[in-house]
Amino acid sequence: QVQLVESGGGLVQPGGSLRLSCAASGFTFSTYFMRWYRQAPGKERELVAHISNYGGSTNYADSVKGRFTISRDNAKRMVYLRMDSLKPEDTAVYYCNARYLAQNYWGQGTQVTVSS
Repeated sequence: QVQLVESGGGLVQPGGSLRLSCAASGFTFSTYFMRWYRQAPGKERELVAHISNYGGSTNYADSVKGRFTISRDNAKRMVYLRMDSLKPEDTAVYYCNARYLAQNYWGQGTQVTVSS
């Protein structure tokens, strides 16, 4: 059974940091590209960061470039999103996504709220 389980969300003040984690199981993790998406209330889900299957390539949305870092540990079947200099507009539910050819898996999401 495929599972993606996010953790690490919470309430943080502007300028603070969080690290999101995503634990994967039920598929060949090292084959899959991994992504973090987010969805704020009333807005469409947007791609935040992408990492290739062995971590050699990463890409970021312009809105988070220089503040967020995606990484993965294939031995632990984990993907991470380090978020620094957080802003109120980063408030959203963050989703982990695994993608390979026609396979596309999602986690349940973790809430990140940036507020003073």
